[in-house]
Amino acid sequence: MQSEVVLSVRNFRKTYGSLTAVDDLNFEVQRGEIYGLLGPNGAGKTSTLESLEGLRKPDGGSLNILGVDPVRQPQKLRNLIGVQLQSSGLPPMMTVEEAMQFFCAYHGVPARTDLLERLNLVEKRRGQFGLLSAGQQRRLALALALAHRPQVLFLDEPTAGLDVPSRIELHELMAEIRADGTTILLATHDMAEAEKMADRVAILLRGRIAAEGTPAQLTAAGSGLTKISVTSEANSLRTDEIAFPAVSQRLVKDEYAVFYSSHPGQTVTAILAYLEAQGDVLVDLRVERPSLEERFLEITQAQ
Repeated sequence: MQSEVVLSVRNFRKTYGSLTAVDDLNFEVQRGEIYGLLGPNGAGKTSTLESLEGLRKPDGGSLNILGVDPVRQPQKLRNLIGVQLQSSGLPPMMTVEEAMQFFCAYHGVPARTDLLERLNLVEKRRGQFGLLSAGQQRRLALALALAHRPQVLFLDEPTAGLDVPSRIELHELMAEIRADGTTILLATHDMAEAEKMADRVAILLRGRIAAEGTPAQLTAAGSGLTKISVTSEANSLRTDEIAFPAVSQRLVKDEYAVFYSSHPGQTVTAILAYLEAQGDVLVDLRVERPSLEERFLEITQAQ
């Protein structure tokens, strides 16, 4: 089956006076895809999202969501997209129930009490927005973004302020709506979240894409070093005097000696032989492929 492009960014440029926030940005997002936008503060993520949402006017290039220009056709855009912002801007006195009724009326759909149930907000339906916890406010913002069943969903730091059960619940919900064909554009600083949830990611630096691909593709394109973390009873590995084969970098983190190896089999064998020769006892050994966070740091530090 041929994939369908639902969101297209072509030669997009956004400036603020003499500052160029986004410079010649290009990417496409397919239907039913979770596409992650990653980057440090000031990389251009927010400017890109706000322009796609019709909140800012591009200074160059073109934006397209399901054939709709976000700036020129805002009325058509509003029912196509759902937006969960970091700050919803709801009146502090408005109740959860009132907020849902208001947003559903705006989109001309029945109130979605099912979303309040799904996001554990039913008990707070008469609670005022200003009295909700940060996590509850984030969950309400997501419920409102999904109220009209948008085809494209924008999530800006969706799990910020959430506890672990709420994060798991949100990730499950993201997977469900994606399975239903909803396209998700996810902007996050949480590399583990992006690695777990996103089909593809783009790393933005100074308004340009520095790297793009699946999380696996990006991590494989890095230095390719495997992380080996070891701790032992006598801590005999926590010294710079030992040279193990294929290790290009080493550090001590908490109680672990950490080695970055191009040939983990050789390195692990040598480490175990060294521990035995020292009469030291292995407590824990972990072998991990490079994470998206480590690849992100590698890319950003190289620029």
